[in-house]
Amino acid sequence: MEKSVTKKRHEALKYLSMNTIQALLLCWHIKEGFKKKIDILRIKTYADFVWENNLKNHFKLEEKYLFPVLEEDHELIKRVLSEHFRLELLFNTASEPSAILKFIEKELEEHIRFEERVLFNLIQEKATETQLAELMVNSSESKCIIWNDEFWK
Repeated sequence: MEKSVTKKRHEALKYLSMNTIQALLLCWHIKEGFKKKIDILRIKTYADFVWENNLKNHFKLEEKYLFPVLEEDHELIKRVLSEHFRLELLFNTASEPSAILKFIEKELEEHIRFEERVLFNLIQEKATETQLAELMVNSSESKCIIWNDEFWK
Protein backbone atom coordinates (compact mmCIF):
# COMPACT_ATOMS: atom_id res chain seq x y z
CA MET A 1 0.00 0.00 0.00
CA GLU A 2 1.34 3.45 -0.91
CA LYS A 3 1.78 5.98 1.85
CA SER A 4 0.46 9.39 0.93
CA VAL A 5 2.65 11.39 3.28
CA THR A 6 6.09 12.67 2.41
CA LYS A 7 8.36 12.63 5.44
CA LYS A 8 10.85 15.32 6.26
CA ARG A 9 13.89 14.48 4.16
CA HIS A 10 17.23 13.52 5.60
CA GLU A 11 19.86 15.99 4.41
CA ALA A 12 21.40 13.31 2.17
CA LEU A 13 18.14 12.90 0.24
CA LYS A 14 17.37 16.58 -0.23
CA TYR A 15 19.33 16.88 -3.48
CA LEU A 16 17.39 14.01 -5.05
CA SER A 17 14.12 15.46 -3.78
CA MET A 18 14.97 18.82 -5.33
CA ASN A 19 15.67 16.99 -8.59
CA THR A 20 12.22 15.43 -8.45
CA ILE A 21 10.75 18.93 -8.33
CA GLN A 22 12.55 19.66 -11.61
CA ALA A 23 11.05 16.49 -13.08
CA LEU A 24 7.55 17.51 -11.99
CA LEU A 25 8.14 20.91 -13.57
CA LEU A 26 9.01 19.16 -16.83
CA CYS A 27 5.68 17.33 -16.64
CA TRP A 28 3.84 20.59 -16.04
CA HIS A 29 5.72 22.31 -18.87
CA ILE A 30 4.75 19.51 -21.26
CA LYS A 31 1.09 19.85 -20.23
CA GLU A 32 1.21 23.62 -20.68
CA GLY A 33 2.89 23.22 -24.08
CA PHE A 34 0.04 21.00 -25.25
CA LYS A 35 -2.58 23.37 -23.82
CA LYS A 36 -1.03 26.32 -25.64
CA LYS A 37 -0.65 24.27 -28.84
CA ILE A 38 3.13 24.83 -28.92
CA ASP A 39 5.05 23.14 -31.73
CA ILE A 40 5.75 19.57 -30.57
CA LEU A 41 9.40 19.73 -31.59
CA ARG A 42 9.97 22.72 -29.26
CA ILE A 43 8.53 20.75 -26.36
CA LYS A 44 10.47 17.60 -27.30
CA THR A 45 13.73 19.56 -27.59
CA TYR A 46 13.16 20.92 -24.09
CA ALA A 47 12.27 17.48 -22.68
CA ASP A 48 15.42 16.02 -24.25
CA PHE A 49 17.49 18.81 -22.70
CA VAL A 50 16.07 18.11 -19.22
CA TRP A 51 16.70 14.38 -19.72
CA GLU A 52 20.34 14.90 -20.71
CA ASN A 53 21.12 17.58 -18.14
CA ASN A 54 19.12 16.44 -15.13
CA LEU A 55 17.10 13.25 -15.18
CA LYS A 56 19.67 10.86 -16.62
CA ASN A 57 22.12 11.70 -13.84
CA HIS A 58 19.31 11.63 -11.26
CA PHE A 59 18.45 8.05 -12.24
CA LYS A 60 22.13 7.00 -12.12
CA LEU A 61 22.58 8.47 -8.63
CA GLU A 62 19.52 6.65 -7.36
CA GLU A 63 20.58 3.36 -8.91
CA LYS A 64 24.15 3.54 -7.64
CA TYR A 65 23.74 4.98 -4.13
CA LEU A 66 20.10 4.84 -3.09
CA PHE A 67 18.64 1.58 -4.33
CA PRO A 68 21.33 -0.66 -2.78
CA VAL A 69 19.92 0.32 0.63
CA LEU A 70 17.16 -2.22 -0.06
CA GLU A 71 17.67 -5.77 -1.29
CA GLU A 72 18.35 -6.09 -5.02
CA ASP A 73 15.21 -8.19 -5.50
CA HIS A 74 12.98 -5.90 -3.41
CA GLU A 75 9.69 -5.40 -5.25
CA LEU A 76 9.90 -1.60 -5.02
CA ILE A 77 13.41 -1.55 -6.47
CA LYS A 78 12.30 -3.84 -9.31
CA ARG A 79 9.38 -1.51 -10.00
CA VAL A 80 11.48 1.66 -10.02
CA LEU A 81 14.23 0.13 -12.16
CA SER A 82 11.59 -0.96 -14.64
CA GLU A 83 10.18 2.57 -14.68
CA HIS A 84 13.66 4.04 -15.20
CA PHE A 85 14.20 1.69 -18.13
CA ARG A 86 10.83 2.58 -19.67
CA LEU A 87 11.36 6.33 -19.22
CA GLU A 88 14.82 6.15 -20.76
CA LEU A 89 13.33 4.36 -23.77
CA LEU A 90 10.67 7.03 -24.08
CA PHE A 91 13.18 9.88 -23.91
CA ASN A 92 15.31 8.16 -26.56
CA THR A 93 12.43 7.55 -28.97
CA ALA A 94 12.43 9.92 -31.91
CA SER A 95 9.24 8.79 -33.64
CA GLU A 96 5.77 10.11 -32.79
CA PRO A 97 6.95 12.92 -30.47
CA SER A 98 3.42 13.98 -29.53
CA ALA A 99 2.48 10.54 -28.23
CA ILE A 100 5.90 10.07 -26.61
CA LEU A 101 5.63 13.38 -24.75
CA LYS A 102 2.21 12.42 -23.41
CA PHE A 103 3.61 9.10 -22.16
CA ILE A 104 6.64 10.85 -20.62
CA GLU A 105 4.45 13.40 -18.85
CA LYS A 106 2.12 10.78 -17.40
CA GLU A 107 4.69 8.12 -16.50
CA LEU A 108 7.31 10.50 -15.13
CA GLU A 109 4.81 12.22 -12.86
CA GLU A 110 3.55 8.88 -11.50
CA HIS A 111 7.14 7.69 -11.06
CA ILE A 112 8.23 10.80 -9.16
CA ARG A 113 5.18 10.82 -6.90
CA PHE A 114 5.80 7.14 -6.05
CA GLU A 115 9.46 7.81 -5.25
CA GLU A 116 8.67 10.79 -3.04
CA ARG A 117 5.72 9.26 -1.20
CA VAL A 118 6.84 5.66 -0.85
CA LEU A 119 10.34 4.72 -1.93
CA PHE A 120 12.33 7.62 -0.47
CA ASN A 121 10.49 7.24 2.85
CA LEU A 122 11.35 3.54 3.06
CA ILE A 123 14.96 4.07 2.06
CA GLN A 124 15.32 6.87 4.57
CA GLU A 125 14.10 4.50 7.31
CA LYS A 126 16.40 1.64 6.27
CA ALA A 127 19.61 3.43 5.29
CA THR A 128 22.63 3.46 7.56
CA GLU A 129 24.41 6.72 8.32
CA THR A 130 27.30 5.46 6.17
CA GLN A 131 24.98 4.91 3.19
CA LEU A 132 23.41 8.32 3.63
CA ALA A 133 26.82 9.97 3.93
CA GLU A 134 27.97 8.28 0.71
CA LEU A 135 24.87 9.50 -1.09
CA MET A 136 25.38 13.01 0.23
CA VAL A 137 28.99 13.16 -0.95
CA ASN A 138 28.12 11.85 -4.41
CA SER A 139 24.98 13.86 -5.05
CA SER A 140 25.96 17.25 -3.71
CA GLU A 141 27.01 18.68 -7.06
CA SER A 142 23.93 20.53 -8.21
CA LYS A 143 23.84 21.62 -11.79
CA CYS A 144 21.67 24.61 -12.61
CA ILE A 145 20.03 24.16 -15.97
CA ILE A 146 18.82 27.16 -17.92
CA TRP A 147 16.38 27.00 -20.80
CA ASN A 148 15.61 30.23 -22.62
CA ASP A 149 12.58 29.09 -24.65
CA GLU A 150 9.91 29.31 -21.96
CA PHE A 151 7.04 28.17 -24.20
CA TRP A 152 4.87 27.32 -21.18
CA LYS A 153 4.39 30.97 -20.17
